[in-house]
Amino acid sequence: MNGKYYSPEYKEQISKIIVEDKRKATEVGRELEIPISSLYKWTSAYKEKLNPTSERITFHTAVEVKKIEDDYQKQLRELMEENEILKKAMHIFAKNQ
Repeated sequence: MNGKYYSPEYKEQISKIIVEDKRKATEVGRELEIPISSLYKWTSAYKEKLNPTSERITFHTAVEVKKIEDDYQKQLRELMEENEILKKAMHIFAKNQ
């Protein structure tokens, strides 16, 4: 079947064998003459389908990290300002009662 089109159902069936039956992808690939890289893609997609909310590790460049930190610092300053305003307003309303 090498170099041929594989249906989504077939890909899922093979992925299910690898994931749920705990078969080695290399063995299954050899038996069915399917490139191992394809099997890894299929099983990865199958696992994602089974558990779509799984946490993914993401990596950021130094520039992205700096931007994220700057955004958090800006948000923190804004929240602290809002907090001070609310404290003052609460103090004013408490006096008027």
